[in-house]
Amino acid sequence: MTARRTIRHAVTLEGVGLHLGRPCRLTFVPAETGRGIVFRRTDLPDAPETPAHVSRAILSERRTQLGDGAEGLHTVEHALAAVAGLGIDDVIIEMDAAEPPILDGSALPFFEALTRAEIVEHGGTVEVLRLRDTIRVVDGDSMYVAYPADQLELDVSIEFPHALIGAQRGRWVVTPGSFATELAGARTFGFMREVEMLRSRGLIQGASTDNAVVLDDHGVVGTALRWPDEFVRHKALDCVGDLALAGKRVLARIVATKPSHRGTVTLVRELLAHAQREAQVIGIEEIMKILPHRYPFLLVDRILEVEANKRIVGIKNVTINEPFFQGHFPGHPIMPGVLIVEAMAQVGGMLLMGTVEDPDSKVVYFMSLDNVRFRRPVRPGDQLRFEVEMVQSRGKVCRIAGVAKVDGVVVCEAEMAAMVRDK
Repeated sequence: MTARRTIRHAVTLEGVGLHLGRPCRLTFVPAETGRGIVFRRTDLPDAPETPAHVSRAILSERRTQLGDGAEGLHTVEHALAAVAGLGIDDVIIEMDAAEPPILDGSALPFFEALTRAEIVEHGGTVEVLRLRDTIRVVDGDSMYVAYPADQLELDVSIEFPHALIGAQRGRWVVTPGSFATELAGARTFGFMREVEMLRSRGLIQGASTDNAVVLDDHGVVGTALRWPDEFVRHKALDCVGDLALAGKRVLARIVATKPSHRGTVTLVRELLAHAQREAQVIGIEEIMKILPHRYPFLLVDRILEVEANKRIVGIKNVTINEPFFQGHFPGHPIMPGVLIVEAMAQVGGMLLMGTVEDPDSKVVYFMSLDNVRFRRPVRPGDQLRFEVEMVQSRGKVCRIAGVAKVDGVVVCEAEMAAMVRDK
């Protein structure tokens, strides 16, 4: 259980924005525990605030954007990367313009300023986003695979048709120390051949060889690379900044192929959706607190999804150790159809018990079965997935309809009426 972190005192930086080309004064300000990362526009009436969260992200070109219109924030990824790279959970980022200063084109000036502001723990518990399963996201040319892990690991690869870049790949475990030495100083980059096109679209109005690595057909213009693979390092830096939009510390191993701001924002949305689905999972310990059934008649192993008063999804893992296989049938084990229906009813019972105030004092009695159909046998090794929906609810009496599937194929379906009664 790690304590949340903020900064001890405010610190300010000034410069010109990369894309809008307007001057900006940016100040990192300490925030109370639980506040999260918040942008505040001091140049607008009432100083409106925008949380650094993917729910406010706009899929835009060549940058990470939060919100739109007059209150929109552009190119926030480098400032966010420094905050996330240092493990800061709560901070207010005040800006008197719509875009942070680009400074040297990297996150290093922000990182150094925050370090000068003194990072301190200030209570509360850090929120983390962990994975149980592998997640894959494809957005155009960008592809991501996120694996469960106990830390943030980035495996990033890029490919550009330029002799100085070509194919590059890097792997980093992201900590404040590794971010400081391996990623923070990697600068944004672009190509001379794209300058006219991008400026015609209102982009890179503040770009120069002082704040970006610019390449022509021969090599780098007006500067020298900080690393031979500075390009892939900068893409990893961008990933760190965009992952901060989860509003939590992301703990995962992420393999990113040709990452983009749009792609990483899409990944963050999927990571949060996955976390929300996982939060709905009810394990066997909780099931046993709700259902009165016990061995050998408890036939639900896990609840995967619950939509209160509407829908529920549960699973039953069928193994050769089930006691009913001893007699049904010796040498040809088949799960009795009546027990498939019973398991479906128990999943439905979990849905119904979610509608009562005191489930410990209640029990579900089933009153009728209708339209029961068995489509195929269920054997040891199968996993039954039950999808049950509420059809009608009148007082303590409900009607539900369910299907049981194995590997996506329906093996049983039924409609049921049930009543919730006092024990």
